[in-house]
Amino acid sequence: MPSDSEIAQSVTPRPIVEIAADLGLAESEIEQYGPYKAKVRLDAEDRLADRPNGKYIVVTAITPTPPGEGKTTTTVGLGQAFAHIGRRSIVATRQPSLGPVFGAKGGAAGGGHAQIIPMEDLNLHFTGDAHAVTAAHNLCAAFLDNSMHHGNPLDIDVNNITWRRVLDVNDRSLRDMITGLGTGNGVPRETGFDITAASEVMAVLALATSYTDLRERLGRLVVAYSSDRKAITAEDIGAAGAMSALMVDALKPNLVQTLEHTPAIVHAGPFGNIAHGNSSILADRIGLKLADVLITEAGFGADLGAEKFFNIKCRASGLKPDAATLVVTVRALKSHSPRLGRNPSSEDLQQENVEALREGIPNMVKQIENVRMFGVPVVVAINRFPSDSPAELELIKQVALESGAFDAVESHVHADGGAGGAEVARALERAMEEVPSEFKPLYELEQPIKAKIERIAQEVYGADAVNYSPAASRQIRRFSEMGYEHLPVCMAKTHLSISANPSLKGRPTGFEVTVREVRLSAGAGFIYPLLGDIRTMPGLGAIPAGTEIEIDENGRISGLF
Repeated sequence: MPSDSEIAQSVTPRPIVEIAADLGLAESEIEQYGPYKAKVRLDAEDRLADRPNGKYIVVTAITPTPPGEGKTTTTVGLGQAFAHIGRRSIVATRQPSLGPVFGAKGGAAGGGHAQIIPMEDLNLHFTGDAHAVTAAHNLCAAFLDNSMHHGNPLDIDVNNITWRRVLDVNDRSLRDMITGLGTGNGVPRETGFDITAASEVMAVLALATSYTDLRERLGRLVVAYSSDRKAITAEDIGAAGAMSALMVDALKPNLVQTLEHTPAIVHAGPFGNIAHGNSSILADRIGLKLADVLITEAGFGADLGAEKFFNIKCRASGLKPDAATLVVTVRALKSHSPRLGRNPSSEDLQQENVEALREGIPNMVKQIENVRMFGVPVVVAINRFPSDSPAELELIKQVALESGAFDAVESHVHADGGAGGAEVARALERAMEEVPSEFKPLYELEQPIKAKIERIAQEVYGADAVNYSPAASRQIRRFSEMGYEHLPVCMAKTHLSISANPSLKGRPTGFEVTVREVRLSAGAGFIYPLLGDIRTMPGLGAIPAGTEIEIDENGRISGLF
């Protein structure tokens, strides 16, 4: 089979003005970025306000494994599949981060015959939204340091600054550093870099519902504390207006298309482990007015991106999901089996091994439960591979149905595009007709911060207890005293396990989690606990994916996957 890049480059995109026109967008409601990309102006939502919403489906998955599950591929393929069965569909996904593109994961445009194009643009600079987030975030950091350099009129405590800098590259050497060294270079202090996707500005981009909301949220960003423990905001240091100006174009969702010319709205950043990991509210709200069905994607497993989709994004948007798709593969579930060891070989995973599958399948069971606890019907999509045996596929289907899934259906979108996902699309339609969503967030906002953390840790992760470092307990007390107790929580933990320990595969039991730090994201509107050894600036592996990326004499890019 040709590579993903070769497949993507073999298809000529339709002019984006045609894609927009077919959706019912006026020419004045889009701003073109070349022939195949466009921004959707926010006033389109105002014109469409009286239209009923289409159906709202979120795609999530089991706990990620090295073989991969194909969540983005399934998301894109489902958009094509609904179009294949005669529905007007839109795919809504997140923009890839350059960190994983050049790191271990590669791009995030889908795969095989279920991809968003132009995939090179999407995986690299796209329309510059990530760069705008980086610029706005670092402008705020510069204003903060400048205020201290010029007499520190806000009495900022140099040892109590929470605003770091960001960069959209995996670079472990920048995690912790000292700035301001040398004569006339500002106030020396400890700080560091996070990856751009973990920036609170990125979270604001995803959750803001208008320019006014964007401006207000950026103004509320807490960047430091004064010596008398007063919160210092981006508004206080005079940066919020300029930050907003840098974000004006970034707030407009991006319109592109799939290989089968299904519309795709790509907006905001990834990382459901260290961020909320969902595409923007604006993308979904506009898309739901234009489509019969909108398929969106949540980052990593259902314990991460989907939990945050339900508890954070849906609260902010007021939208209620109609159904969910849980993506699984035979080989990924076998990767959760203890009998195959910590890093099973590709050969081991491709051989029929029903017992190994049976040992790994509790991960799927728990993730089905995690979706169902929000009152949303779930269809399991089995991303089919040629090595999957009938016995293995039958076991997944049987256990999925016994565990509360509405259906479990094979998906062939990687090989066959939309036609290969038609059965999954039809199963989702039946689920939405027969099992109306009774969506409800997991916790009430009025609950104490610790109660919300413990509800997620114990019910979603299955932890026996939650422990708090002394620093985390102090931070929670401070945020409660400051009036932020009512905010939802955005848990940051490993994506490699339902627990906070990446070595615990399957469905871990008998474990506890430790909250080592709690941060405040007042602008985005959530409390941000860090569990275990989670890092907000990833590092590169021994052989980064970027070593395979090249261009030819015509500027044609190769090596992206």
